[in-house]
Amino acid sequence: MSVQKKSLFLQSYKKLFIMETFGEYIRQLRVNAGLPIRKIAAQLDIDSSLLGRIERNERHANKEIIANIAKIFNQDTQDLLQRFLSDQIAYKILDEDADINVLRVAEKKIEYLKSKIK
Repeated sequence: MSVQKKSLFLQSYKKLFIMETFGEYIRQLRVNAGLPIRKIAAQLDIDSSLLGRIERNERHANKEIIANIAKIFNQDTQDLLQRFLSDQIAYKILDEDADINVLRVAEKKIEYLKSKIK
């Protein structure tokens, strides 16, 4: 793949990654696979209403559900976790009516906390 094609791919990927929620992404994976919600819920060993709430961003998935979704749809678990966690951070900032500065402070705090662990 040429450098230009890679650049266009990355730009498209980043745009998609940002412009949809974790739940919307999961729903899109399911719809694209042509699978009804009840079948995926059964594979996840959860109620179909819970999966529906996850897809509508009304409930949060746990790490086990995220890992199983990754397996079912042949997705990277880390990618799904990033999507999930970025949603959680975005919702928290919206709920608190905070701004981007909170993220900058959090980034510094993460660096500090990592240095304390070593």
